[in-house]
Amino acid sequence: MRLEKWQALGNDYLIAERDTLGLTLTPPRVRRLCDRHTGPGADGVLLLQPADEPGFVARLRIFNPDGSEAELSGNGAREAILYLHRRGWTPGRTFSIQTVAGELRATIADERSARVDMGRARLRSADFPGGPDSGAGELPDGTAFQHVSIGNPQCAIHVGDTQTLAALDLPALGPPIEHASLFPNRTNVSWWTALDARTVGARIFERGVGETRSSGTGATGAAVAHMLRGGDSPVTVVLDGGELEVDVGEDFHVDLTGWAEPVYAAELSGELVAALRDLA
Repeated sequence: MRLEKWQALGNDYLIAERDTLGLTLTPPRVRRLCDRHTGPGADGVLLLQPADEPGFVARLRIFNPDGSEAELSGNGAREAILYLHRRGWTPGRTFSIQTVAGELRATIADERSARVDMGRARLRSADFPGGPDSGAGELPDGTAFQHVSIGNPQCAIHVGDTQTLAALDLPALGPPIEHASLFPNRTNVSWWTALDARTVGARIFERGVGETRSSGTGATGAAVAHMLRGGDSPVTVVLDGGELEVDVGEDFHVDLTGWAEPVYAAELSGELVAALRDLA
């Protein structure tokens, strides 16, 4: 069983091809693969398989390290897209892939970077069913937030300055928000502050993951919230793992640009494969 590990701004995923994987990914198997002590270790698993509709290069499924399936990941999608390009799934430099969240259209910039059409962000969605059309909300403790749906739900919280942002204890703050009754499907959370009209700093807590050094959809949530407060596009989002460029149109159409690179390709040991097969 062969896998590749890729990373984008410190956000690492294992990439597997369904037709050569040799087993079905179940939550216990995903958790074992993502475990950094008893498996290869990663922030999630990207599973690629042939597309089931014309006009697409592949179908991408994204699994969180807790075994749940995510609708979308900006960094994960970009890693998968660059993997597909390098592995020869298509000779084209512009192509589309299928995801649970819908079509993603990518343009390869070079061997290390790509621009991904993430679709249109929405301020109202079933992930915040009690929210107004503006997406503005208030947590039970009175903290104001901006709901943004971009394939998956984002709760963007503005903080006043970089010192406050740096001091936040995300492992303590994240879970109560992720599981708040306002969000029936749980939510990702981004805390952000404006650095100038086109730049924000952000820190991210993802459902099913925890605190993460980078998140493309989390960066998008922060960028849209910044635009709603009068910021300009494109927005450079400075994360713990590096920078992403989020281009937000007047209709909230989002293009995300950034890099991704392989870390290693590996063959799993017979012992680990046997252990995975024994898991339900």
